[in-house]
Amino acid sequence: MIEINNSEVKTLGADAVSMLRKLVSIPAYSTHEILRSDFISKYLYNKGVVHSRIKNNIVAYSKYFDPSKPTLMLNSHIDTVRESDSYTFDPFNPPYSESVIFGLGSNDAGASLVSAIHAFLFYYEKRLPFNLLLALSCEEEISGPNGMDLIVEEIKNIDCAIIGEPTGMKVATAERGLLVLDGTATGKSGHAARNEGINALYIALEDIAKLRNFKFEKISERMGEVKLTVTQIEAGRQHNVVPEICKFVVDIRPTEQYSNKEVLDILQAQVKSKLTPRSLTNRSSATPLGHPLLNCADSLAIGQYTSPTTSDWMRIDIPAIKMGPGESSRSHQADEYVLVDEVLGGVAGYIRFIANMEF
Repeated sequence: MIEINNSEVKTLGADAVSMLRKLVSIPAYSTHEILRSDFISKYLYNKGVVHSRIKNNIVAYSKYFDPSKPTLMLNSHIDTVRESDSYTFDPFNPPYSESVIFGLGSNDAGASLVSAIHAFLFYYEKRLPFNLLLALSCEEEISGPNGMDLIVEEIKNIDCAIIGEPTGMKVATAERGLLVLDGTATGKSGHAARNEGINALYIALEDIAKLRNFKFEKISERMGEVKLTVTQIEAGRQHNVVPEICKFVVDIRPTEQYSNKEVLDILQAQVKSKLTPRSLTNRSSATPLGHPLLNCADSLAIGQYTSPTTSDWMRIDIPAIKMGPGESSRSHQADEYVLVDEVLGGVAGYIRFIANMEF
């Protein structure tokens, strides 16, 4: 086990808080992360960390990298969503508080980002029984092609990962996928008064009823059943015209028991409407029981759960956990914030977790 210098951890925690206060003032909307990436790159350079850029993504290995050893990736994302109109302050010039850090992306995932950076700095010049890779990704919030996909395309032989997202420093051992389907029911227009045509709305309602009552056969031990919800419907252009088209949207949260393509094929066989996926890449993830990541979480008595939300985990086909400071309930909310104590706990928590990892 690696010896932890609490004074060093305390200093790194204070540095992380200071860095986050600066980061929230730098806009980093998905696909527009360059200014924040430049800031982080300069910060690492000043700390003596050799790193590289893959577009706006940043990657760095601990100093004593050894290709014969396994590699643990420490990840969080640089980008943010756009602010909502209900902010009560300028999200890039937030009010100051000793105990709270306000600002867009402070919680999701700025706190995890700076905690990961400073945990990496703690280990950068230390010899570990495994390699530590810092990977700071872009376009996470939109599942864009120039984020984690580029990192894993260029960086090979990553054995497992810690994905930094606001989890209250609990460990998500699995996360549901996301599959959004656009349903289109097709009928034939006609005059409502003369009982003409084929009502696409009725076709859609029949299909929606089937989807609502459908149960997938396989049930995940950790995630339970596949969750399916129809969230939108649109039809008709005039009160006296039978609609020939009805469109609806289905939000599905798959488990590891089915690929997104399998879910699509199974549901399409149940309905008359055409189901079109927006993407098939947002897959479910689950780390096998007995993996070193889960063993480490058990040894430290860290709470574990299945996450209902997606992250960059879905873009990497390796065992991982999702863990970071802050709370998921604050993500994408107006007047976003994270507590200073949460950031300090994030730095210390990552350092402690890595110190107890055994491959």
